[in-house]
Amino acid sequence: MLTTIMYVTVYVTDQDRALAFYTGGLGLETRIDVAGPDGRFLTVGVPDSPVQILLWSHAAAAGQPVGVGEQIAPGPVILESDDLRKDFDIMRQRGVTFGQSEPEEYPFGLRVEATDPDGNQISLRERRTP
Repeated sequence: MLTTIMYVTVYVTDQDRALAFYTGGLGLETRIDVAGPDGRFLTVGVPDSPVQILLWSHAAAAGQPVGVGEQIAPGPVILESDDLRKDFDIMRQRGVTFGQSEPEEYPFGLRVEATDPDGNQISLRERRTP
């Protein structure tokens, strides 16, 4: 029986640049950073969460970069916040680029899309409280 999600892979063209974005911009923590036979194995994660994002070195992939004028869609990673407006302001001050000028209201709560240096969409959400 499956028990959890271990890794979600995000393809990046420069692992050091991606690491700076995910840790310095989004505030995630480095979990694993080791050289392996197939390349550098680099993961980040939300503190106290078992799920890790694998930042895998790869040539530009499908979905990169985000085109101008395209409809905003959820990214390969959706991160949850307990105060999205506050986190949005902090991340914007850190230089994170967003698809909207402010988080938007949806039936489920708040939503905003960030873009990493490779054009990957990172979805940020805050659940509506009942």
